[in-house]
Amino acid sequence: MPDWLSLCAIVFVFSVFIITSFLIYSGLLAQVVVLTGSPPVKKITIVYKFLQGPYKNCGQLFKESSSIGPKLPCIGVFYDDPRKVPGPECRCAVGSIVSEGEDKPSEDLLQKYKTSGFSVFSFPEVTHVVTASFPHRTCLSIIVGVTRVYPRLTQYIKERRLCAHPFIEVYRAGQIQYIAPLARQGDFYVPEVRPLPTQEDSLSESDVSGAESNSECSLGSGVALSDSRESSLNRSSVHSGSLRSSSDRQSRTRRSRSKEQSWDQHGRQEERERSHCERESNQKSQEDSSRDLWGVVGEEE
Repeated sequence: MPDWLSLCAIVFVFSVFIITSFLIYSGLLAQVVVLTGSPPVKKITIVYKFLQGPYKNCGQLFKESSSIGPKLPCIGVFYDDPRKVPGPECRCAVGSIVSEGEDKPSEDLLQKYKTSGFSVFSFPEVTHVVTASFPHRTCLSIIVGVTRVYPRLTQYIKERRLCAHPFIEVYRAGQIQYIAPLARQGDFYVPEVRPLPTQEDSLSESDVSGAESNSECSLGSGVALSDSRESSLNRSSVHSGSLRSSSDRQSRTRRSRSKEQSWDQHGRQEERERSHCERESNQKSQEDSSRDLWGVVGEEE
């Protein structure tokens, strides 16, 4: 019995040591530094498949893309925050980078991806992004990176009130590059994610000019939209206040006019009553004088 317990203890300690070592090697204690600056990738052309659903289901798309181009960097573009958006409604684009910079992608390679159902799209080069890196040593590095990097990224963006979206992951050279563009965010949205234009959108676009960055912020997380909302609320409150004040002035004016009219009518009515009373008194005085006159004449007779 003591030998069996000691053997179990040795196995347990050895298992804990192996798991801990594997987690550390996967990046559990790796330093996470979030920066704002130039992106680690330039203008790129990607092949991708669009997925709407829980992000845990995108692993199969990574494997499929890597099987066609095993030497190509993999890329994932994530458009929704799974903490705020239900899993079935989360959207992402997963695939590979087929060219970067001024290089042109191979037509044969593109044809292979298109045959497998992948689409082609290009991302522009931007000057400033929020970026962080994490070691990609094992398959567990992806999970550890999600739990360690994304909280730092979101905190960094909120503290500085930045408008950074969508979140892009690039896998190459043993590193996972996390990128969030600070400009031209709308150009990083694949056609499956972009909303269809409607008549209301066209009307709103005609009313607003020179607000490209704010409209792009509304496509994604909307981290830096609080100022614009507050300003719009302030403008609307001021406008509504001015409308209320003008309406109050108009109502007071109408009330004063109605009062003046009522006083005028009341005054005219009193004048008519006074004139009527004067006419009646005159008639009575005439009748009295005539009766007195007839009385005098009768006495003389």
